[in-house]
Amino acid sequence: MSPEILPPISALRRITQSLAMLDAIICPEWEYRYYSFNSQWGPGEEMASMRNGSGDDWFLLFDSAGAAIKGFAHELNDDPALAQNIQAQVPPDFASFLNEPAFSMQNATFCYWRKSTDTAWTKVKSTLSEDGTEMLELIVSGPMGYKTWAEDYYELSVSLDAVEALFSHQPLDESLVLALNPDADLNMVLADANEIGYPHISS
Repeated sequence: MSPEILPPISALRRITQSLAMLDAIICPEWEYRYYSFNSQWGPGEEMASMRNGSGDDWFLLFDSAGAAIKGFAHELNDDPALAQNIQAQVPPDFASFLNEPAFSMQNATFCYWRKSTDTAWTKVKSTLSEDGTEMLELIVSGPMGYKTWAEDYYELSVSLDAVEALFSHQPLDESLVLALNPDADLNMVLADANEIGYPHISS
């Protein structure tokens, strides 16, 4: 995926929060969700992630330096130099990202970074012709892309209006939650919203 396709940092933050909130409402079981977002990952840090349960994942860190994302597609060929390239090419301002054990930085097939003052993303150089960046597709495909994916993955009907509302960061209320999951536990959803940092109307 070309770096030009990725949205600006502020937009990416909102999108990844929306994806995590949608998954949290539709799928109460944490272990079956794809997307998560922790708005209190560390002092001044927020973390978004995707895990497909089959060994593929990406981790995205937001902090005062900007944002950086690293992904790993486990079935693809390995570029032995990529982990070293990430450490060499991503600026030292991103030390929290580069040194985070939870991100398994030694296992990577792609990496992008963008300083808060930059006007574009930079992709770390790699020899891989296929690098798994299709895992980022829902970041750029909009509400309809999520609806199509979620209906296939969760095998249920998903309200496009509700998905659009979450992508626009409409504050959560009971009617919006139940439009996505009539069986949702509202207290659990609000607890997830607090972790994600997604706006909501308190019950």
